[in-house]
Amino acid sequence: MTKDVIALTERMPDAPAVLAGLLAGGPDLRVETAGEGAVVQLCDSEGRPLVSIEVPLMLQVPSEASRLLGPGAEPSGDGPAWWVEARAAAGVPRAEQLAGAFAARLTMLLGGRVWPPDAPGTVGAARPVDVSGITAVPAPAAAQPAVDMLTDAAAVVLQDRPVVPMTSWLSEVLRATVESDRSLQIVTPPHCRLSPPTRMLLQALPSRWVVQDERCGYYDGLTGAVLTWQDDAFSPARDESGVSPVADAFTEIGPTDERQLILSFRTLHRPVADLVLGGALEAAWQTLTGGPPAGWGTSEPAGLTWSRRQLTELAYERAPRSTWTVVVGTPDRPAVATLRVIRTPEGVEEDVTLAVGYGPDEKLPLEALPELADELVTRHGLKTMLCQLREARRDLSAPPHFERPPLPYAFALGPAEVQEAGRDTASRTPLKDRPMPLGSSARPGFYYALGDGETAESWAALEQLLRHLRGAPPA
Repeated sequence: MTKDVIALTERMPDAPAVLAGLLAGGPDLRVETAGEGAVVQLCDSEGRPLVSIEVPLMLQVPSEASRLLGPGAEPSGDGPAWWVEARAAAGVPRAEQLAGAFAARLTMLLGGRVWPPDAPGTVGAARPVDVSGITAVPAPAAAQPAVDMLTDAAAVVLQDRPVVPMTSWLSEVLRATVESDRSLQIVTPPHCRLSPPTRMLLQALPSRWVVQDERCGYYDGLTGAVLTWQDDAFSPARDESGVSPVADAFTEIGPTDERQLILSFRTLHRPVADLVLGGALEAAWQTLTGGPPAGWGTSEPAGLTWSRRQLTELAYERAPRSTWTVVVGTPDRPAVATLRVIRTPEGVEEDVTLAVGYGPDEKLPLEALPELADELVTRHGLKTMLCQLREARRDLSAPPHFERPPLPYAFALGPAEVQEAGRDTASRTPLKDRPMPLGSSARPGFYYALGDGETAESWAALEQLLRHLRGAPPA
């Protein structure tokens, strides 16, 4: 397995400190750059990378370290920390020790801690790692620093950490695989989980989560299909009848009393000069958690303190390209969202998916959803909103076993969509409960209750509602 070693430093890594870390292998290793200078690499005498080191990320949200790395990983000190990731090349002896020594040297000079704390190379890091005779496998020209194997069909990334986040490294690999018509395949041991952004992107794009299993070899962590390596990629294995078996490890689960509330909504704004984005997400966050988001960023960890103004400035700089961001909460109320800002002919659209976790004894604020929908219609240009419930982990991470799919609980329609469907059609539905009007009476939206969110009947209610709004005949 490729090993990632992370230095969480109390002070900003300056040039002398980084240089001292780079000398962990002595003066004979070469230093190269990649990713337009965003990645520094320690290379062997032939210029082949042994360790890749990303530009330090300022971490203004300390709880991000424990969310992604586990309890006890929080940076020491009261101020911000710096997250410095070093990635050891796959299958290279002593490369992991070199990465650990680099991280340990940084924390020796700048204060802080290394994750994992028992990483090879962290003990006696003041002495150079013996790299005599060490060589790396030549990297394909098209490979990203985070890619461990590149074929014509797939980019394979090996990960071994508690939660696999959508880091800037991984998001760059995902972009490159889409552009090159490859599949991103993330290979992990069975104890790893996916962060919500990583799971959502893997499900939306050609990609696969490959989980190692001692009984069947490999299986898909999201579908359970047993996998085999064929045609330069991991693909579902087939039995004699052509059916792909499901791994036993995927189905070996117990009941849970933990819940997730998931809101997916879209808003549309006129592109005026004083537009400030993020208001709809902030309103939903306040309603469901009692406070605003803690942080945001264009990848994980989301190291910036939440700021609607900074979010707007970033989206403005990137326009007309879309802007994708991660938004995170605090440990006392786990919440993670993805927000995509899209410039369309109609205006500026925000596409949000927000998930909030609840424990066995915590009440879900379901009674607040109609009021939230009304606020989104009145103040934030709501187009549509789907509210769903699911039995799943409170911390929102995705384990490599079966989880029940989310069930619809409620649906909301904005005024423009009501007008498109027809006011009479939108207000008179075949559902058991009458819809609740939202916003102004002259141009209303509507909130539709779909059931209790605990049985599959709510899916039938949603399908019936959507067919009715589209003017299709009953199924």
